[in-house]
Amino acid sequence: MPLSIAELKSARLEFDDFESYVVHGFMPRIYDQNQRPHRAYSNYYQTYIERDVRQLIKLKDDSLFEKFMKLLSGRVGQLVDYQSLGNDVGVSSVTIKQWLSILEASFMVFKLPPYFDNFGKRVIKSPKYYFTDVGLLAYLLGIEKPEQVSRDPLVGNIFENLIVIEALKSRYNQGHNADLYFFRDSNGVEIDLLCKTTQGLIGVEVKSASTWHAKFAKGLLAFSKTNSQLSRSIVAYSGKSIDLSNGVEVIEYKQFSIY
Repeated sequence: MPLSIAELKSARLEFDDFESYVVHGFMPRIYDQNQRPHRAYSNYYQTYIERDVRQLIKLKDDSLFEKFMKLLSGRVGQLVDYQSLGNDVGVSSVTIKQWLSILEASFMVFKLPPYFDNFGKRVIKSPKYYFTDVGLLAYLLGIEKPEQVSRDPLVGNIFENLIVIEALKSRYNQGHNADLYFFRDSNGVEIDLLCKTTQGLIGVEVKSASTWHAKFAKGLLAFSKTNSQLSRSIVAYSGKSIDLSNGVEVIEYKQFSIY
């Protein structure tokens, strides 16, 4: 896995805003060798495409896979529709699934599956995909400066990518399986991130906003009422941490951890 926010902080490498983390990403070499992020991710991407992917999938047309990667970045954190994505790229849904499985196996992307504790319930079955390094996502979206992040229409999805992968890092760094999911049912109850732990189910709602609103906790409270009680309810956002009386933990993204 790439470095985490906590690991960067322990090395006295810290940014004031999440947009800077997004642009710089979390590749060790960028910090160790003081590389320019956009150039570093460009080199990383070209090396991966020209060498590794070509060998793995016997790629004949580089432009198709590049188009696929750009479209995938534009749909980050959204329910994946393999057929629709295949149509837009110009390949079959079977090919899309094959490419995604290779990206997943090579730790380029992380597949977040839907959570359901009752197979009879009407819940979403499609997964979501996130980039393992948000810096690569920024590169694919053409983002080179922090101020571009906050102006991007996908800013919420980008921030969500940052938080989901931070949760994944903390799980792996503790020696656990991912056990991460999202939840959405036919009644509109939705939670960005659920984590199965020995202490119970942890729910996390992710908001890129820096100002707290009580509505941010709506999905967490609804889930505990209609499904199973959450052992912890967390809202991770870009504002300062707040203590609430209703049991919801409002945590600044820099302090966010599943533990």
